[in-house]
Amino acid sequence: MANIKSQIKRIKTNEKARLRNKSVSSSIKTAVRKFRAAVVSGDHAVITTELRTASKALDVAVAKGVIHKNAAANKKSSMAKSATKAGVR
Repeated sequence: MANIKSQIKRIKTNEKARLRNKSVSSSIKTAVRKFRAAVVSGDHAVITTELRTASKALDVAVAKGVIHKNAAANKKSSMAKSATKAGVR
């Protein structure tokens, strides 16, 4: 454990940020997993709503600084491609 006061504060701050990032990251993974399940099921309405939900979750993660904007763009692009392959749009 650190002895310096500012380092003790930094450790606390880093832990808060880590937990917040973990929560956002988990919600992204859940949204993408639900989207992939919808693609497997083949229901167009569900695919569309899950694509929107996952895209929104990725945008929120970018805004909070959890993931890079290009990483989010790549994920959204691949999801849109698989939705198109499934016959949506």
